[in-house]
Amino acid sequence: MLEASLSQLEQLVSDLVQQNQTLLQTNQTLSTELAQAKDENENLQLSLMEQEEKHGATAARIQALVDRVNAGPVSA
Repeated sequence: MLEASLSQLEQLVSDLVQQNQTLLQTNQTLSTELAQAKDENENLQLSLMEQEEKHGATAARIQALVDRVNAGPVSA
């Protein structure tokens, strides 16, 4: 009976070691994916800021054109 219990304990320990290895690998994969997602997020935020700057410049140019049109006809 002691031999059966010892054998069962060995199997349980072996299973736990295997589960731990699997979890460590999963954790490493998730850490890598998280780092990639953070990099992508940072790049997207920079891209958004650039687009907002371009949008602001375009809006200012359009507003300047509208102001010129509203100023009335230009004498020639």
